[in-house]
Amino acid sequence: MSKVMSKPRIVIVGAGFAGYQAARRLGATMADHARITLINSTDFFLYLPLLPEVAAGILDPRRVSVPLAATLPRVECLLGEVRSIDRDARRLRARSPEGRDFDVDFDRLVLAAGSVNKLLPVPGVGENAHGFRGIPEALYLRDHIIRQLELAEFTEDPAERAARCTFVVVGAGYTGTEVAAQCQLFTSALARRHRGLGDQRIRWLLLDLAPRVLPELDRRLGRTAERVLRERGVEVRTETSISEATPDGVRLTTGEDVPTRTLIWCVGVRPDPLVEGLGLDTERGRLVVDEYLTVPGQPDLFACGDVAAVPDLTRPGQLTAMTAQHATRQGTVAARNVAASLGHGTRRAYRHRDLGFVVDLGGVKAAANPLGVRLSGLPAKVVTRGYHLAALPGNRLRTSADWLLDAVLPRQSVQLGLVRSGAVPLDSEAPELPN
Repeated sequence: MSKVMSKPRIVIVGAGFAGYQAARRLGATMADHARITLINSTDFFLYLPLLPEVAAGILDPRRVSVPLAATLPRVECLLGEVRSIDRDARRLRARSPEGRDFDVDFDRLVLAAGSVNKLLPVPGVGENAHGFRGIPEALYLRDHIIRQLELAEFTEDPAERAARCTFVVVGAGYTGTEVAAQCQLFTSALARRHRGLGDQRIRWLLLDLAPRVLPELDRRLGRTAERVLRERGVEVRTETSISEATPDGVRLTTGEDVPTRTLIWCVGVRPDPLVEGLGLDTERGRLVVDEYLTVPGQPDLFACGDVAAVPDLTRPGQLTAMTAQHATRQGTVAARNVAASLGHGTRRAYRHRDLGFVVDLGGVKAAANPLGVRLSGLPAKVVTRGYHLAALPGNRLRTSADWLLDAVLPRQSVQLGLVRSGAVPLDSEAPELPN
């Protein structure tokens, strides 16, 4: 016991792409030299890029949930949410899922708490919209979509039927585009099973204030995605958003009123509120770090992923984007530099090479540009699924089996009732973090 306690303790906050990768690398390289602790609010790593397929009934939610204890055998995994950090005492306080507070001492701290939904000051959004950042939101959306079509089939009011069959997605970035693409196919398949909806239009709207779909990605990828969506009947409205939301519909910034019972908020993300109370310098809400992912003036404190304002050495003066690709690589570099700070190896600056992006548009459609090679259709679909299988740190065989079954069998369309609306609020309150 004394031997274990004599080791320096490395604590990682958050098991998203950055935190999970840092924990995995440190577990593989430093477990004999340090005590490695990972603190996360769940006992799994969530593979966010495949979440739209959970909402569309393609994948079981367990496929995108990689258990921490099973895949990080040399890391101590604690369930909890960090509530405060005392940098001088090198101690943090966390709260367990059952409300019990506990303290954790550290010699090195890696902040990788990720991000939460970004809210805009639009009346009614917080009360009537739902985000898309986790399994509860995906399961709720799946049940909600099924419920709206079932209720629409038996109402005698044509206006109510049309509203229940109208779905609005705000945000045409990576998540919003995939949600609209996957769920539009899902609702089309569901509607064919309900005889009372035979002549009813199933309407999907994808809105964004940007001038094009997927504004953060390659322009050609955006054009491909928009073409596929429009061919399926999705109303893509660029330079358009909503100015108000109510339980019965939304008002667009163009002044048009759209009756709907479904508002999906995919506008973007902001750093976890944990950052706000640390009393450290931030940029665009993200914790300022140097190219080694170290907080200036805090040699024992590292940050990576969405909470960190990491300088982009390939574009001087810019910050790296808040993407899974950057977070994964930053987690690797953070692990290396934490080890170097303890005398094991040499540190390295974070410098990335863009490997391209993949966008799954449902069915046999996708868009991808691996290593700059632009693909669409079936070739892009093969690349997209191959990329996801390679990036998944577990559950690859089960995920492949779900994809195969979806290709040959109709999707099951029953409401599970596991998640109620009140359990998936759009807003995330910041914990109180005294300096």
